[in-house]
Amino acid sequence: MLGTTTIAPRLNHSASQSDSKETHSNLAKKPTETTIDARLNQELAQSKSEKSNIIWRMASAYSGDLPQLGSLAKRVSQNIWKVSNGKIELKFFGPGTLVPTSEMFDAVASGTIDAAYSTPGSWADKEPALQLFSGIPFGPSSDEYLAWVYFGGGRELLNEIYHSHGIQSILCGMIAPEASGWFRDTFSDPKELKGLKMRASGLGSKVLNKLGVETYDLQEANIFLALESGEIDGAEFSMPAIDLKLGFHHLAGQYYFPGWHQPSSFFELIINKDRWDSLAITSQAQIEAVCGDNIRYGIAEGEALQYSALKELTAKGVTIKRWPIGILSALKDSWKEVVIEQSSVDKNFNKVWRSLVDFRKDYAIWEELARP
Repeated sequence: MLGTTTIAPRLNHSASQSDSKETHSNLAKKPTETTIDARLNQELAQSKSEKSNIIWRMASAYSGDLPQLGSLAKRVSQNIWKVSNGKIELKFFGPGTLVPTSEMFDAVASGTIDAAYSTPGSWADKEPALQLFSGIPFGPSSDEYLAWVYFGGGRELLNEIYHSHGIQSILCGMIAPEASGWFRDTFSDPKELKGLKMRASGLGSKVLNKLGVETYDLQEANIFLALESGEIDGAEFSMPAIDLKLGFHHLAGQYYFPGWHQPSSFFELIINKDRWDSLAITSQAQIEAVCGDNIRYGIAEGEALQYSALKELTAKGVTIKRWPIGILSALKDSWKEVVIEQSSVDKNFNKVWRSLVDFRKDYAIWEELARP
């Protein structure tokens, strides 16, 4: 049982810090008559300029038949049409149909395409800080992640980064924790990872590099071929329901957990900023509402699908494994090195990371009290 001597000093320390720092709460201020009139006038002006029907092209980084990753993107397209009563049509285009996946960021920024669906971490070469909105090694669970984004300053930081590139980002999906990866061999010591060739991406790949793993950021279509040819020894991609669909179990029988590299993952709809600003407030609200619902749906569906997928994989001969504590500890130590390095070379990364760390420090007190 927790005593006041354990919690109270931390709570008092946190409270004193809160008094001296700016709050990031998104709680709405009570609108005045002037602000209401201004918003109504803006809505009227935008409504006059907005076309009767909006038809936008949305490039997806994921195939539409891929559970969650692709299905959430298609769901956004379908539900925006429904919610807007057919006024807004966001046409779904699969990977590479409009532009190469790697060029979607620039295509949206320039207005070559209207919108794209992916994960913020896909644009690490443009803005390394965006990886912190995608999936963080040993990072927050979905509820804590959402709390930071919407009430801890995360969304403001995300907008600040994207607006500088002429893009509006709307977080538009979230999935359950990922698996850690598929391997042919088993592991008991961190030293056994050295020399391993593995498909991995994002910040997690940098952590693995520290332990001597050679990582390759392969697209989903190429992972199976790389495993089959022996080009790589293992691969991480997503959660059990998705990995089952892709058939990795045919080539590697050891399936490791937990997915330390991505305990939770955001997905987003990015829109050309000029086109977003041209929308009426009502249309913007409809898109944001659909994306908010997509986050709710993604979390719920993701958590519900995994047991049946694991059961099927086990029936197919897959061995479900947990990483030994020693290996997880080594990975965590490596992550600390990576985050220090990334923070030292990119000011936006450091800014976002400090915001998240400060929020998590305070949140930990609540979590310790609230969780049974």
